[in-house]
Amino acid sequence: MLKRIFTVGGYTLLSRLTGFARDIMLAAILGAGPVADAFFVALRLPNHFRAIFAEGAFNSAWVPAYAHVHGERGEDAARLFANRIFTLLFASQLVLLVLAWLFMPQAMSILAPGFSDDVEQRQLAIELTRITFPYLLLVTLVTFYGGMLNVMQRFASAAAAPIFLNLAMMMTLALAAWFPTAGHAAAWGVLIAGFLEYFLLAGDVARNGGLPRFAKLKLDEDVRDFFAALGPAALGSMGTQVALFADTIIATFLPAGALSALYYADRLNQLPIGVIGIAIGTVLLPEMSRRLTSNDHQGAQVAQRRAFDFTLLFSLPFVAAFLTVPEVIMRAMFARGAFSRADAAAAGATLAAYAIGLIPFVLIRSAVSTFYARKDTATPVKAALIGVAVNVALKIALMGPLAQIGLALATAVGAWTNLLLVLGFAVRAGYLQLDRGLMQSLAKFVVSGVVLAAALWFTARFGAAYFAGMPALRDEAVLLLLVAVGAFTYGLSILLLFGRRWIVALVRG
Repeated sequence: MLKRIFTVGGYTLLSRLTGFARDIMLAAILGAGPVADAFFVALRLPNHFRAIFAEGAFNSAWVPAYAHVHGERGEDAARLFANRIFTLLFASQLVLLVLAWLFMPQAMSILAPGFSDDVEQRQLAIELTRITFPYLLLVTLVTFYGGMLNVMQRFASAAAAPIFLNLAMMMTLALAAWFPTAGHAAAWGVLIAGFLEYFLLAGDVARNGGLPRFAKLKLDEDVRDFFAALGPAALGSMGTQVALFADTIIATFLPAGALSALYYADRLNQLPIGVIGIAIGTVLLPEMSRRLTSNDHQGAQVAQRRAFDFTLLFSLPFVAAFLTVPEVIMRAMFARGAFSRADAAAAGATLAAYAIGLIPFVLIRSAVSTFYARKDTATPVKAALIGVAVNVALKIALMGPLAQIGLALATAVGAWTNLLLVLGFAVRAGYLQLDRGLMQSLAKFVVSGVVLAAALWFTARFGAAYFAGMPALRDEAVLLLLVAVGAFTYGLSILLLFGRRWIVALVRG
């Protein structure tokens, strides 16, 4: 399990690093003005639908269903099942794409109403979204193929695919002078990336069992069970995306740059979510599905507990850094070209608000796996919808006094609500035990995080004074110092609090 986590996490980390390089180019070329806001709307809309129809609802229903059919009835039955689901998936996404192209002006009026007062910005957002929206069809197929490969214990291709998005956008941004605007260049990069990701995953599936084909539709027992799980999962994912849509809608009414601040803050916040939370959750779901299919319930619980430990161990440094030194991070990463120090300050404050909810963000994939592996997609929906209700209510309440920071803070509170409810449901169902060992482990992680946060806070103040005389790269130097001090402090605190034996046992499992 650990090897697979590092495979997914390693490729995801590479994806995030190339993503930061891409975002540095975006910040320098697009800045945080009207063109940037129009592009980020064009990028968000297909990604919202992807989260509903692909990585969110579909994947949580597809992986356990495919694993069950493959494990219970063999490869031929699994291939037929995959063919039927592929046919339905492709047809539904094609219809959605056509509708989006035809009714994009109306959709933009609903999803970005704040652009209505600026005709040029609204038209630009419509043009860019029509370019990026086919990415949804391609990446949905990528997710479908990735789920098949994960059941086969092959994780590398699906984890590496997002790297193409970053490389393609960097390539088109480098050629921005040949496009009408830099926003057009970035949008075409998104579409090109969709084709590259598709061919990578399709090639891997073709080499390991054959690509799914179009098949005559038949609502047999397997397909009915899949849709029975997909319905609640879609509802839950849709609820989550409603909260994110609310971010987009509300931010279009805020001053120029609010959407960009949300974007750059979310990009950094997504680093631990992707590298840690999603990587571990991606490996845990088929692992728990396989164990439960063979009636190894104790093994499934042990796998989930190890996933919790790994998640907290690797995510706490990000929480401490994002809460104590967010502006330093933003300045070092993005404050150059069209992205000013004032833009970095706004994005840094937004990042700190997001960081309050980082723990539930990274833990939720592992927490819901115990339900999804049992084909129970309905229970997590209850928690998700309550979290969304809290989230949206707080967004409306906080957008006035706190602008985009209030939106991020509401997202964090909603995430905590969702996670705590999921854990409560799991304990009540007997899927998770909050024993003394787990409580002691949580307490030690909290102490380690507080020690690290204090070390980073004092180091940032010292670094700012020590490097004040440097003519350039001051923030970059401070950030490197913070990384060095933080790594030493956190590593030492974990060793002292948990001991060498715990670390060895966690790694060897």
